[in-house]
Amino acid sequence: MSNPSTRYLPAGLPIPVAEPDGLSAPYWEGLRQGKLLVQRCGRCNNWQFGPEWLCHRCHAFDPAWTEVEPRGRIYSWERAWHPSHAALKGHGPYIAVLVELPHAGGIRMVGNLLGDPEQAVAIGADVEGVFEHHPEQDPPYSLLQWRRP
Repeated sequence: MSNPSTRYLPAGLPIPVAEPDGLSAPYWEGLRQGKLLVQRCGRCNNWQFGPEWLCHRCHAFDPAWTEVEPRGRIYSWERAWHPSHAALKGHGPYIAVLVELPHAGGIRMVGNLLGDPEQAVAIGADVEGVFEHHPEQDPPYSLLQWRRP
């Protein structure tokens, strides 16, 4: 589910990096390795995303990072016509999706839906993750995009 030659986003956008405290570093490193990592509590088995230092359910510290299959369903979506950053001027519209991962406790994450920006989108449609790698950047990084299978 990776195509390193494909670039969905234009140059000039800020490079995503972990916070200074390193909380999301495992997530970003996982993407660079072609893996989707999310947190799961070792005490109560609760899945969660975005990253936190403690479990959302039982408040145990340091939930573990667990690899999950980058597949899910569209929970919600929006077709954006106006650029949210100067580097996106002339690159719209694009489709942002909220993807639910049923096999990971129903956690949800936001991403771009690849393909025709004017395609029909349906709530509940299956999607799979595509890793977009940028090894030439400093620092190198990867993104998770979504596409219809």
